[in-house]
Amino acid sequence: AGLTGFVVPHADEYQSEYLPPSAERLAWLTGFTGSAGAALVPAGTAAIFVDGRYTLQARGQTDGALFAPENLIDNPPAAWLAAHAGKGDRIGYDPWLMTASEVRRYDEACASAGAAFVPVADNPLDRVWSDRPASPLAQVSVHADRFAGEPAAEKIARLQKRLAEKNIDAAVLTQAGSIAWLLNIRGGDVAHVPLALAYASVPREGRPALYIDGRKLNNEVRHALEELADVREPAALGKDIAAFKGKSVLLDRASAADALSRQITEAGGTGTRGADPTAIMKAPMVAMWLFISQP
Repeated sequence: AGLTGFVVPHADEYQSEYLPPSAERLAWLTGFTGSAGAALVPAGTAAIFVDGRYTLQARGQTDGALFAPENLIDNPPAAWLAAHAGKGDRIGYDPWLMTASEVRRYDEACASAGAAFVPVADNPLDRVWSDRPASPLAQVSVHADRFAGEPAAEKIARLQKRLAEKNIDAAVLTQAGSIAWLLNIRGGDVAHVPLALAYASVPREGRPALYIDGRKLNNEVRHALEELADVREPAALGKDIAAFKGKSVLLDRASAADALSRQITEAGGTGTRGADPTAIMKAPMVAMWLFISQP
């Protein structure tokens, strides 16, 4: 691929806290199974970065001759890269597995060393992971209004009102929890949390779109969702972004993939980095739940 190194974060395309087995690239490559970390794989000795919780675990699970252990906080990967990259090096990364702010830090670190930080369309790790598990296909269910507290149609209308107030043309949601809340759905794609991995786009006016593997939807659930939004396969998101030409599109600064920012810009849209717009909308419900749950 013309690279002299590659970054392997503990992340998936949705920046989930818990990853499905198909996204556990860090564990497959290094043996480390903790929930936070990253590896940098240059031509020489690689490094694995973990926080204080996982110091002993990382040493026990990884080969010290191949991966030098580093502290994720005291010596962040970008700082390590600035000290170890050489002039002319090309360090690759998967833009679906890193946010734009993360990419900016790495890019600056590489530039300080005379190296380049290069997005790749084809993750080289996936090419050699021959027994990679299939992507999850847990069935989606509709979360009843009596439990959700508010119909999904009303949530969508409120979100569109907020977009209009901020003069934003559309929002692209990438966090499974936000989509579950907005559309009142639940799933089982990852351990510990009842979420379905998907993307959604919500225009200021008109119908939202849900991008999800159709095999997760039975006829009843699909019908319920199509009452609210256009249901499309995930691959359609890239094509639909072309409709954002000349428009402002809100992306969550903490979780949206760098690849989405790039696609929106290349389509002639303007990516606006801000907080996930559903976060503040969920807050009153969380506050009320905390209040009524106190003895």
